[in-house]
Amino acid sequence: MADSSDSKLPQDSTTNPALLALRQRIDALDRELLALLNRRMQVVVEVGELKKHEGSPVFRPEREAQVIDGLKSVNTGPLPNECVAPIWREIMSASRVLEAPTRVAYLGPAGTFSEEAALGYFGSSIARVPCASFDEVFRTTTAGAADFGVVPVENSTEGVVARSLDLFLTTPLFIIGETSLIVRHNLLRKDNSLAGVKVVCAHPQALAQCHAWLSHHLPDAERRPVSSNAEGARLASLDPSMAAIASARAATEFGLHVVSPAIQDDAHNRTRFAVVTHPDRHPAPKPSGHDCTSLVVSVENKPGAMHDMLVPLKRHGVSMTRLESRPARSGQWEYYFYIDVQGHPDDAHVATALKELRSVCAYFKLLGAYPIDVH
Repeated sequence: MADSSDSKLPQDSTTNPALLALRQRIDALDRELLALLNRRMQVVVEVGELKKHEGSPVFRPEREAQVIDGLKSVNTGPLPNECVAPIWREIMSASRVLEAPTRVAYLGPAGTFSEEAALGYFGSSIARVPCASFDEVFRTTTAGAADFGVVPVENSTEGVVARSLDLFLTTPLFIIGETSLIVRHNLLRKDNSLAGVKVVCAHPQALAQCHAWLSHHLPDAERRPVSSNAEGARLASLDPSMAAIASARAATEFGLHVVSPAIQDDAHNRTRFAVVTHPDRHPAPKPSGHDCTSLVVSVENKPGAMHDMLVPLKRHGVSMTRLESRPARSGQWEYYFYIDVQGHPDDAHVATALKELRSVCAYFKLLGAYPIDVH
């Protein structure tokens, strides 16, 4: 005789006629989607042949932004609009593979937030080129061993990533895109406990972003800066006295426990990444309708110089969205100013403002103009 509790168990989904019918409809729709995707890929192959004949680049960030924006504008749900971009980025990533592999350099090893940002921007169908430092990302991309590089430039908690900004001054790379990532730092370890942690390894930015948590929970542990959070996770996987601050992906990659999740001091911690490339191998993106222009300038150290620098932007109605300063290391208390403005240099009012700005600057370098996600 069956136990009376059996009647309380949920009905097996495989014997539920209504659910089975819905699953069959989903299976049929999946086959339709696959057929449509293959039709799309066939058109991509034809586009690729035309691009080869014309010498056009495979990756056009402004075109991909326009495709995604167009789909969002006609989306009636129930698919959330925020899900449209990641789905179509993967579709377009797979499409690019049919034309040519896309090699992307970023701070490695596997499991870093830089890798996550690269995959989020380009999709997973890329040739990954992990690098040991930001300098190596710039060198690899400059030398042509990678088509693009992805580097962090700003964090919502700790501000600018100084080394990335400095490298823009000494390399020919320019920005063709940007992406931002919500950064959740986790304490990872071989043992699923805080007891006995003597060293916490992480990138200096991550250590700074988790300062309050570490001071409260592991006040006696050494804070050891390493080249990347994933490198810290690798070290922690070799030594039970070590812990790392890294992503959940790094925990999976190196077989570590997530001892404490989300230990960053700012719950909304976010990092902005720049996508860079060499101008000889990729053209500047054309206007997309919602663009950002980045530049770095310096002015003479004299009264009113900062005012004179900002006047052209105000006069021509160009909105400045970011202003950061970095020492020029000249010993004369001079600075470089990193500026983001709304619009594209092909826009008439932006072009006029930048021409006037250039005339009052001792140094002027356009770092790039690229589409941004306004949704």
